[in-house]
Amino acid sequence: MAPSVIALSVALFLLAALMEIGGGYLVWRWWRDGSSWVVGAVGALMLVLYGIVPTYQATHFGRVYAAYGGVFVVMSVAWGWAIDGMRPDRFDLLGALLCLAGVVVIMYSPR
Repeated sequence: MAPSVIALSVALFLLAALMEIGGGYLVWRWWRDGSSWVVGAVGALMLVLYGIVPTYQATHFGRVYAAYGGVFVVMSVAWGWAIDGMRPDRFDLLGALLCLAGVVVIMYSPR
């Protein structure tokens, strides 16, 4: 797989993760923490965009979503650290690393 194709794929995964985790976070803030309905609406729009972004991946749905699960785990750990201030422990980091290895095998192995 060409490096430019891999770079685009990684960028799409990161964008999808930001849309899903960010959108879910905003909905959480609205519903659970009492933020404005506008916050919830922006979160809902981000979740809709999350559903669209992965369609630009070069492979089929099952492979994309299987690999995206690993990206989601890694980005959720990063989000928790950066936004919620919850520093990951060594098991969080090990689990995230294992998930990332799975992403690489699923998406970028020669076929």
